[in-house]
Amino acid sequence: MTTDTLLRHGLQHLQQIGPFEGIALDELTIIARAAARRQVAAGTFLFHQGDPATVLYVPVQGRLKLTQVTPDGHEVILRYVGSGEMTGATALFGETEYPASAEAVEDVEVLGWDEPTMLQLMARYPCLTLNVLHILSKRIQELQDRLREMSTERVERRIARALLRLVSQLGRKSDHGVLIDLPLSRQDIANMTGTTLFTVSRVLSRWEEDGLVEAGRERVLIRNPRGMVVIAEDLPPIDPEEK
Repeated sequence: MTTDTLLRHGLQHLQQIGPFEGIALDELTIIARAAARRQVAAGTFLFHQGDPATVLYVPVQGRLKLTQVTPDGHEVILRYVGSGEMTGATALFGETEYPASAEAVEDVEVLGWDEPTMLQLMARYPCLTLNVLHILSKRIQELQDRLREMSTERVERRIARALLRLVSQLGRKSDHGVLIDLPLSRQDIANMTGTTLFTVSRVLSRWEEDGLVEAGRERVLIRNPRGMVVIAEDLPPIDPEEK
């Protein structure tokens, strides 16, 4: 997809989401034309943890997985980034490093703005600045919530919360429930929730027996979203007569 093709077909979509929400179409055209376009094949990296942070990216097609390796060598999945979302915002703060790696889970096309270009655009278009600040605020809150979950909540709640976050971001309704529409292994879920593959497998197997999920090798279907919310929020069990 060329930048001109994106301008013809994609701007009205971008106008509704992420850092571009509410920006006038003529202004968004200028912002998009200032970007560099890059394609990343599935399984390869847009950037690595520790690389100099020089470019802010927004995918326009495909999804990225953000991962961080801890000092003791454990990989943690921070989040998935889809079309219209922002990643690499540390590039706006100068002489920093990317705190995580961004891997393409499918073929991805991104638009990228280097620091000087994006700062000029943010100074010119206040709505863009407010959107970026709003997104960064939400990301900080999300990380604080994740830290609290890791520190205080039992593992079943952490897994349920992680799956529900993916449902809200990537869920697709099917005849049998809500499908998390990306390749998702049990190891991925373990890396998202700070637990082990064995524990995730045990929990998912029990939930399958209870009719809550179907978990294939790289596929998770939430059959009973309401039951998953009960676990995530530690609510009283649902009365069978209310099902």
